[in-house]
Amino acid sequence: MDYNKFLTTASLKRENNFMRLTANKVVFASIMHENPTLISMAGGMPNPQTFPLLDASLKLRDGTTIEVDAKSMKIALQYLGTKGLPPLIDFVNEIQYKVHNPPTYRAVDHPGQMETIITCGSQDGLCKVIESMVAENDSILVEHPAYPGTLAIAKPLTSNIIPVDSDNDGLNPSSLRQALSRWSPSEARKLGSGAPKFLYVVPNGGNPTGTGLTIERKKEIYKISQEYDLIILEDDPYFYLQFRKPYVPSFLSLDVDGRVVRCDSFSKLISSGMRLGFVTGPRPLLERLELHMQCSVMHASGIAQMILFKVLENWGLDGFLRHAENTAEFYKTKRDQCLAAMEKHLSGLAQWSVPSGGMFVWIKLNAKDTYKLVTIKAREKDVLFVPGNVFMLDSTKPCAYIRASYSSCTEEQMNTAFSRLAELLREG
Repeated sequence: MDYNKFLTTASLKRENNFMRLTANKVVFASIMHENPTLISMAGGMPNPQTFPLLDASLKLRDGTTIEVDAKSMKIALQYLGTKGLPPLIDFVNEIQYKVHNPPTYRAVDHPGQMETIITCGSQDGLCKVIESMVAENDSILVEHPAYPGTLAIAKPLTSNIIPVDSDNDGLNPSSLRQALSRWSPSEARKLGSGAPKFLYVVPNGGNPTGTGLTIERKKEIYKISQEYDLIILEDDPYFYLQFRKPYVPSFLSLDVDGRVVRCDSFSKLISSGMRLGFVTGPRPLLERLELHMQCSVMHASGIAQMILFKVLENWGLDGFLRHAENTAEFYKTKRDQCLAAMEKHLSGLAQWSVPSGGMFVWIKLNAKDTYKLVTIKAREKDVLFVPGNVFMLDSTKPCAYIRASYSSCTEEQMNTAFSRLAELLREG
């Protein structure tokens, strides 16, 4: 694969920050105790004696106490290498190997060998990856309806966003082929053809639809991406919130070419406020992400990374996976409560599909447009939903859908919310 063809001129022009490289080497050496005699007068690191925090004690919900001792706190409070805290990266790589077993994992001779970078939440990684690949006249393919955060990133960069329709089984491969039909596979591989660079997809618990891709569809989409030389941008924060087991294999697990860039999140499993996620993908593309981070955030929060690592270290990989399964069961119960409440109050007034994962249900109301209904009338009845038009490429068109989230409401609150919505629909 020619990775340069997917990158913008600005991204290709980025160079290594010498100060960051120096800091990376010094920090890594100090953490791993590789060179105890090293004296550095290179990096502009603050003296840790001036930091007021010394250590910390964390109490988990199960009663376990985790200590962040003075040595670990000293590391957490100082600048880190851009890729992240080394032991956390090792743990994340173990997760990816155990759960996804990517074909490019440790494939030293593969041009797209797997790389991992810890980011300031998966959204930050997603933003920087898209910015590295999309220039003004570039075309991209986006699952539709789409996550508004992705539209907010992509719309200012290019006007050539091509929607690919999804249904109850996620992104539709037939719609993908239709979107690509203006190019032949051979034409799409040529520079200057105007063919899309990548396909953006949320494969599990889609936001807003709650749908998930089947393995059969994933294999077909991957084959199409090979034909048209597309990068697959797999935004998968709800992977572990799948309600059916075993997990549907990821695009990363199918990636023999090194054409998948995958965004994972800890926000849905451990803490949204920690702002930690990670991006996995072919090294030539993630090198560009690292260079972008060098000149922006420098690295994700050291304290957040250290706390997360201490929790994961205490659990071990099996403990992490058990926690993920328990979290999915929690949201599955919430999903079932939501479906029961909709059945009770919205039957005959709306249609919906059963979410296969995540936190959302996509509801088609018996109404031509939901925007005023949700933003004005529903607010007056003290209930909030998200109007469907914000998930559409053209948000000015009328939309009959709304998105409801069942993640935080009690069963009683869900019944009250849908009862109030039903009253509004009956009023017309």
